[in-house]
Amino acid sequence: MSRLFRPLLAVCLALVIAGCATAPQPQPDLTPPPKKPFDAKTQLESGRVR
Repeated sequence: MSRLFRPLLAVCLALVIAGCATAPQPQPDLTPPPKKPFDAKTQLESGRVR
């Protein structure tokens, strides 16, 4: 019994460790940042008023 149990336990332990070690990485956030509002000087120079 012990001859079969120890290698089986070692294989199960190796599979558990390998399963935990290969967690998927999170996907990067590809959304563009929000546009900055025009400051007062830019609004005056360009004539764009929001």
